[in-house]
Amino acid sequence: MDKISLVGLTLGIAAILVGQVIEGGHLSSLFQPTAFMIVIGGTLGAVMLQSPLRVFMQGMRMARWVFVPPAPAFDTIIEQVANWGQTARKEGLLSLENQIEALSDPFMRKGLQLLVDGIEPNRLREVLEVEIGVWENQMKMSARIWEAAGGYAPTIGILGAVMGLIHVMENLSDPSRLGAGIAVAFVATIYGVGFANLVFLPIAKKLGAHIVTLTTQREMFVDGLVGIANGDNPRIIASRMQGYVA
Repeated sequence: MDKISLVGLTLGIAAILVGQVIEGGHLSSLFQPTAFMIVIGGTLGAVMLQSPLRVFMQGMRMARWVFVPPAPAFDTIIEQVANWGQTARKEGLLSLENQIEALSDPFMRKGLQLLVDGIEPNRLREVLEVEIGVWENQMKMSARIWEAAGGYAPTIGILGAVMGLIHVMENLSDPSRLGAGIAVAFVATIYGVGFANLVFLPIAKKLGAHIVTLTTQREMFVDGLVGIANGDNPRIIASRMQGYVA
């Protein structure tokens, strides 16, 4: 559990609610189902319109990383690659073949398979770096749906506010309802700006940070495999890989 994400979200919402109370307002005035439906529904529709289904679904699944991030495995990978290096120096690259099926990560499995196949070090790096680049772009595209939502939400909120004001203008014959009607209309703007800056954009930035970490982890793994292919000392390989760890 990423506790700082939970604390940050709670703090942001609490600050707004407490500020409303301190200013003498009523919390009930901030809860408007219609405004919520307009902002969330409109934003969701806009994001779905701009995104391919695969990208949209992947981005939605990645949202859980905000609170349950993928655990980095830098130390485990360094130890594993160093052990492979020792084995390869003593028994040859083919001795690593029985390690392939034990790997759960398809990228690591492919990398080790290429190493066992005896591909040249430069070619090995080239092939795996292409795969890293494609994977990174796919992940970034999926994460950008949250950034897009952060851009659409405030505009949809303004749209909701204008719709509310239109409703108010239709009831000018009853002045007693004007103040409350205008207040309700602007709740949609609060929802739009609030969701954009407290939820959608922070989620996009957090996912981006996790993608950078996972990409670095893959690059470190490739560096280790290339070191084995070059016949480098396992200690040197581990030391070089350690440089990727922040």
